[in-house]
Amino acid sequence: MAGYYCIKGLILMMLVVLGTTCEAQLSSNFYDNTCPNALSTIRSVIRRAVSKERRMAASLIRLHFHDCFVQGCDASILLDESSSFGSEKTALPNQNSVRGYNVIDEAKAEVEKVCPGVVSCADILAVAARDASFSVGGPSWTVKLGRRDSTTANKDLANSDLPKFTDSLETLISRFDKKGLSTRDMVALSGSHTIGHAQCFTFRDRIYSKNSSNIDAGFASTRQRTCPLASSPNNDKKLAPLDLVTPNSFDNNYFKNLIRNKGLLPSDQVLFNGGSTDGIVSEYSTNPTLFKSDFASAMIKMGDIQPLIGSSGIVRRICSAIN
Repeated sequence: MAGYYCIKGLILMMLVVLGTTCEAQLSSNFYDNTCPNALSTIRSVIRRAVSKERRMAASLIRLHFHDCFVQGCDASILLDESSSFGSEKTALPNQNSVRGYNVIDEAKAEVEKVCPGVVSCADILAVAARDASFSVGGPSWTVKLGRRDSTTANKDLANSDLPKFTDSLETLISRFDKKGLSTRDMVALSGSHTIGHAQCFTFRDRIYSKNSSNIDAGFASTRQRTCPLASSPNNDKKLAPLDLVTPNSFDNNYFKNLIRNKGLLPSDQVLFNGGSTDGIVSEYSTNPTLFKSDFASAMIKMGDIQPLIGSSGIVRRICSAIN
C-alpha cells in the first residue's frame, strides 16, 4: 500500500510539473481572452508609422533582433538608463543607430487603453517586426506570444554579443550559433538589409579601399558620392540604402547585389566571398519565395530565444521603465 501512495504521489508531482510547463509555453492565442484586440491595435500603429516612413519597417525588424540577441526577447533594449543598470540603447551597436522606440511606445500606449497591464513590451516588439515586414511586401508569420518583460538591461552583453559591421563570416556564424540560430537562419535574417540603411562610417573603408577585390568599381564610385572620404560628425552620419535598386521593398535584391560584389557593408559581402554561405546566397538570389519562407521561419526561431514566461519577469506599463 505504501508503494501505491508513493507512485500516486509521484504521478501527481509529474502532472503538476507538466501542467506548469504547458502553462508557461508561448502561444499564438495567448491574448485571445485577456486582450482580443491587441494584435489589431498594434497593427494599426505599425501601418501608420511605415506609411509615414518606409524605412521604419527595417528599423522595427532590427529593434526586435537587437532585443532578442541580448539576454533573450525580453524588451530589455527599451529600458532607459537607471541607477542599477546601463541602458542597452547606449551600447555601441545601438547608439545613434537603432530606432523605432517611439513607435513601440505608441503601440504600447494604444494597447494599454484597451487592456491595461496585460500585453508585454516584448510581445509588442515581436508583433511589430512581423507587421513591419508584411507592410513592405515581406512575409508574415504567426507570432507566438506570452513573453514577459525584463526588469534589467545588459549594456555589456549588447556590446559583446550583437553583430558588428566588420565581422568576418566565421564570427557571424558563431554569434548566431550561440543564440541557437543556424547559418541558414543567419543568411536569411541578413536579407532584411534589403530595406535597411547604413551610416557612412560603417562602409567608408570598403568603398574607398584600393586593395579590395570583392567590390564592384562602379558601385564603389556611386556610393562615394554620398559618403565623403573625410570623416566628420556630419559626414559619418550620412545615410545610404543598403539596396540601391528597390530600397523600399522587401525582396531578394540584397542577395543579387552580393553576387555582383555590391554588398555595402563588409559584413554583408562576406556572405558571398568564396565561403560556406555562397550557396545559400545563390539560392535566395534566384528564389525569392524560398528566401521569404526561410526568413519567416528564422524570425520565429529568433523570437524563441530565452523568453521570460510564466511568473518570470513583469508586464511593464511603460516600456522604457520599470513600473
